[in-house]
Amino acid sequence: MSAGTLRILACGDVEGKLNVLFNRVRSIQKKSGDFDLLLCVGNFFGTSAEAELEWEEYKSGVKKAPMQTYILGANAQETTKYYSNVDGCELTENITYLGRKGVFTGASGLQIAYMSGTEARNEPAPAFCFTAEDVTNLKSSLADSSKFKGVDLLLTSQWPRGVWQYGNSVEDIDKKLCGSVLIADLASTLKPRYHFAALEGANYERLPYRNHMILQENAQHVTRFIALANISNTSKKKYLYAFNIVPMSSMESTELVKQPLDVTESPYTKMAKEFQRSKLGESASDTQFFFDLSKREGKKRLSGEGGPHQSKQARKPPKPTSPCWFCLASPEVEKHLIISIGTHCYIALAKGSLSPDHVLILPIGHYQSMVELPSEAIEEVEKCKVALKKFYKSIGKRFVMFERNYKSQHLQLQVVPVPIQCCTTEDIKEAYIVQAEEQQMELLEIPEHSDLKQIIQPGSAYFYVELDNEEKLFHRIKKQFPLQFGREVLASEAVLNIPDKANWRECKYSREDEIEFAKSFREGFQPYDFSMLD
Repeated sequence: MSAGTLRILACGDVEGKLNVLFNRVRSIQKKSGDFDLLLCVGNFFGTSAEAELEWEEYKSGVKKAPMQTYILGANAQETTKYYSNVDGCELTENITYLGRKGVFTGASGLQIAYMSGTEARNEPAPAFCFTAEDVTNLKSSLADSSKFKGVDLLLTSQWPRGVWQYGNSVEDIDKKLCGSVLIADLASTLKPRYHFAALEGANYERLPYRNHMILQENAQHVTRFIALANISNTSKKKYLYAFNIVPMSSMESTELVKQPLDVTESPYTKMAKEFQRSKLGESASDTQFFFDLSKREGKKRLSGEGGPHQSKQARKPPKPTSPCWFCLASPEVEKHLIISIGTHCYIALAKGSLSPDHVLILPIGHYQSMVELPSEAIEEVEKCKVALKKFYKSIGKRFVMFERNYKSQHLQLQVVPVPIQCCTTEDIKEAYIVQAEEQQMELLEIPEHSDLKQIIQPGSAYFYVELDNEEKLFHRIKKQFPLQFGREVLASEAVLNIPDKANWRECKYSREDEIEFAKSFREGFQPYDFSMLD
């Protein structure tokens, strides 16, 4: 272990079971060596007579915590009696109450920010609650400095609202009621490397998330959010978490900002409206805002119950300014090419296709690009992609998809299968990168768990490729762009070796051939077609 590395234990709701906790800690230390700190979030004290008697043994010195332990404040009126000084104090040997809010910096340079209690629902706020003003004061005490990069640790009892967005799924909690918008705002601003919380009785270790906008800001360190269960749970959910950390102040910048492979977008990216409400002192619980999750991870829609926009209708897609070949209701659509129709999207054979199983994924309504699609349409696009990948795999082919949002008025996701024996996914990726370099274009790789909406604004021109292993390449179009670039790469000798088909206008088939291609594709695709299975 390198010099300056600290070994830390974090614990969820203790609920007065001090003997259980400290016996477990002693057992861990005996097996794996000493730890520097024990940090407890959630309910440290219990409300039973047994819990009160147990505390008296530690308070009187009959028993002693085996290591320096830091705790947060009360989360209910019943346990406020244990905290004699709201600003923090040593409660007994080796057990210290940090205080209502603040920042603790140890001799090692480790910086710990903390916010005790739960979000206030009413005014005046009870002693065990925090307010929007508390959060603002804590943020300004740190983040107002131009040199501020973030804190090492953030301790809160309450979860941040919506922390699961863009991340791995969470179970055993009510997402409509879980968490605090104020805590989410605090975490977004303070950028902790680790954020611990409790109170929900669940153990949730979220995928690490980045604290910068990819391709737009300099890289920053990632945050790991970890919620711990209560110590008395009978389902063997994790209530203790052990980790090593070198204080940020002692790390080289290049080491600090390294991005793990499973990093995701920040869950708080699109929560500006909720943060603004919290700054105005409105409780999230008063308006009951919550996230309406789609089945696809990472897509969300903010909605509210009882708010002024309750009766607002879903946004309608824009209307084309001229006849559109791809709007399903348009008379210009060549309906004999259609393979499958869902609720928001449809699949059709490509006109002038590279092969008889080259298809398009298209929105039924008139949308110009992926970044303009509503969440429900994006969810259905994902279903189309999954179905096509399975179908192509069954016939020995790889899935390659590209979009050119440049000089086009209706979104067309071109999906071209490439025979597995033809080349590897890495070969296809290299072909795109090499040909982009030859044309002096910058083709960037989009990190895993990210999507276009996190990178580029609606209305901006771009080119985008997605491979069968979900690797994604992206080019921001600034001036000119070769319209057939996506096809040219796949038609090149490096991939399909059919360079004469690079231009779709040179790939004309008779209507009879197209009808036969569509019929054959439908028959093979039917077992994978989600619109037939739903």
